[in-house]
Amino acid sequence: MSGPESMVTLQERMVNLINQLGMPVLETSMVISRWTNRLLKQLQDHSQNLPENLAKPWPLDVVPVESESSFDLDKALALVDRDRMDIFDTLIRVTLDEEQMLVSDALGVLRSWEHLIRTQLSQAAGPGQLFSPTEIPDDF
Repeated sequence: MSGPESMVTLQERMVNLINQLGMPVLETSMVISRWTNRLLKQLQDHSQNLPENLAKPWPLDVVPVESESSFDLDKALALVDRDRMDIFDTLIRVTLDEEQMLVSDALGVLRSWEHLIRTQLSQAAGPGQLFSPTEIPDDF
């Protein structure tokens, strides 16, 4: 498949699985973060001159919500569903292999996901919102 078709396939599969599993934003963010870091490292191993939109997370367009409550991050991380995260991780890995995607194309798709997830995380005022389902806009 061509680059754009592979990118659309990855995007569609990710949207469908996240919606099907009702994946919380925290779990989605952890898997996306793992993949963006992995793909970025692969690109950096081959080139030091990466485009800005691949080399760094995209800037957020929102003001983060200030929260006065504090919570134990370790406790929140203990509540994540590792099986659900493994399924999502596997979907990404299999799609990248199956589609034989360029690392730069895959990272581009995942940077857009990272931006979406970081925006949602920045609006979380408490630990309960970390476990709210990932909200995917219709035009995403």
